[in-house]
Amino acid sequence: MPFTHVLLALAVVLVWGTNFVVIRWGLDELPPFLLATLRFALSALPWMLFMPRPAVCWSRLIAFGMLLGVGQFALLFLAMRSSISPGMASLVIQMQVFFTIGLALLIWRESLRVYQVMGLLLAVGGLGVIASHLNAAVTGVGVLIVLAAAFSWACANLVAKSVGRVNMLHFVVWSSAFAVPPLFALSWWLEGAPTVMLGVLQQTSPAVWATVVWQAVGNTLFGYGVWNWLLSRHSAAQVTPMALLVPVFGMSASALALGEALQPWKLQAAALVLAGLAVIVLWPKLTQPRPVKAVVKG
Repeated sequence: MPFTHVLLALAVVLVWGTNFVVIRWGLDELPPFLLATLRFALSALPWMLFMPRPAVCWSRLIAFGMLLGVGQFALLFLAMRSSISPGMASLVIQMQVFFTIGLALLIWRESLRVYQVMGLLLAVGGLGVIASHLNAAVTGVGVLIVLAAAFSWACANLVAKSVGRVNMLHFVVWSSAFAVPPLFALSWWLEGAPTVMLGVLQQTSPAVWATVVWQAVGNTLFGYGVWNWLLSRHSAAQVTPMALLVPVFGMSASALALGEALQPWKLQAAALVLAGLAVIVLWPKLTQPRPVKAVVKG
C-alpha cells in the first residue's frame, strides 16, 4: 500500500483501539444502554437524510443493526460498566475472529485448516491466562459478557458478508437506525423511564456528550468509511492485519489514560491472543506461493 494509505489504516486502528477508553469515560456518567442508544441514534441521524439506502433487503439491515447495536455494543458497554477493564475488553472482544470462523464452518461448510486450529489454541491459551487471574477489575462475568458481545459481532460479520458488495458505510448508517428502538426499550426497562433518562441527560457534562459524538462520528463514519475505502482498493490480506493493533492501542491507551496496570500476566495473555490472531490472518499470505517471473534471454 502507498504510505499515505498505511497512515489512514493506522488512524482507523488508533481510533478503534482508543475508543475503549472513550467508552469508559462515557460510562462514568451514562448507564450502558442509554449510552448505546445515543451512540446508534447519532450513527443513523442525520446521515440517513444524505445517504441513500443500500440495495439490501430490510431483513438484513434489521439483523445487522440488532446484532451490532444490542448484541455487541450494549453487552460490551454493560460489561465495561463495572465488570472488566477497557484494556482487557479490547483484547477479549477480538475473539470475534474465531467465532466468525466457527460460524462459517457450520453455515457454509468451510473446511477447517491446521493453521486455524493452531491460532485458536493460542487464543484459548490467552483466555486461560485471563481466567486464572480474575479480580475486581477483570471478573468472570465481565469476560463472559464480552465473549457474548464478540459472538454477536461474529454473527454481524456473517450478515455483512451475505449482502455482497454494497456501500458498507451506507449499510452501517441505515442499519444503526434499527438498533435504536430495542436499545431505548432496554434503557427504559432497566435504567429508568424517559423522565429519568431526561434527568440523566440534563446532568451529563459536555465532555461525555463529546464521547457519544466521537463514537458515532469517529468510529462509525470515519472508521468504517475509511476502512472499507481501503478494502475496496487493496486486498484484504494487505488491510486486515492492521486490525491486530486494536488491542495494542486499547491496552496502551487504558494504561496511559486510566492508569490500568499492565501486569506480566496481562502481557502474556495479550501475546497469546495476538499470536493466535496473527496466525489466522497472516498464515495464508505468508505461505502462498510467489509468482515466478519469466526470464527473457536476449
